[in-house]
Amino acid sequence: MQGASSNKPAGNHQTHHVIEANLREMADLLEQQDADRFRVQAYRNAADTLSTLQRPLVDTLASEGTKGLVALPAIGSSIAAAIAEMLHTGRWAQLERLRGTTSPEDLFCTIPGIGPKLAARLHDDLHLDTLEALEVAAHAGRLNNLAGFGGRRISMIKASLQERLGRRRLRSRHPALEPPVDMLLDVDREYRQRTAKNELRRIAPRRFNPDGLAWLSVLHTRRADWIFTAMFSNSQTAHELGRTHDWVVIYFHTDSHPEAQCTVVTETIGAQRGYRVVRGREPECAAFYDHRGAAA
Repeated sequence: MQGASSNKPAGNHQTHHVIEANLREMADLLEQQDADRFRVQAYRNAADTLSTLQRPLVDTLASEGTKGLVALPAIGSSIAAAIAEMLHTGRWAQLERLRGTTSPEDLFCTIPGIGPKLAARLHDDLHLDTLEALEVAAHAGRLNNLAGFGGRRISMIKASLQERLGRRRLRSRHPALEPPVDMLLDVDREYRQRTAKNELRRIAPRRFNPDGLAWLSVLHTRRADWIFTAMFSNSQTAHELGRTHDWVVIYFHTDSHPEAQCTVVTETIGAQRGYRVVRGREPECAAFYDHRGAAA
């Protein structure tokens, strides 16, 4: 939702119609990028629901939270989370990502205690691009070893995110809320193989792309209840290290869990050197490869 800068929900009529338009644009982009037709239709159905509402979405969110949004026809948990993000931040990271216009640093700078340099580290070193992902990373301890993020600053960030995202409590990262590593590695394999065969639609990211080339391929796929979007990392660090065609960022969600993400890379050190691994889940990847080797 371009042009909005306030961090507080804005319940005017224009906001309502902008969100509806964003949902329809998301459906169009997914369709153009060969996403599952049921996923495309889900966003169009949600937009149709918004077109008939009389009560402002911001009032529903303020009084009933995201549960009130989910109670609306054709609004599942993931779309409700997207609507809440647009109401609270004036942006929708997922839509901006598929447009190729995402700028996570600007979003992170809206959080007290995070300036441009720290925002860049969050995106380049941890590959975060949403407030949701930042909140999960903060509570999982992933900020602890990042330069510039001391205990006091991290506590301030957690408190600000709790207020911004309207949560009383966030559970720690739990494996049950993430796809198994074999599934993530299979999505990574499909993405890289289909990219090599030039089978995927490509977008022209605005960042680090002065010539406006459409080089960034996008994969939308499903495994069981999980919905995935995969694309190469377009971070500054990936460009500086020449890893833009190695580091794959995978975004995932289900109908009942909001979007999260991980990064799959080719390991350069240790026993898994040369293998594809999910950052932060290296022990699980080691067990997967050990089991696969034993079964071969």
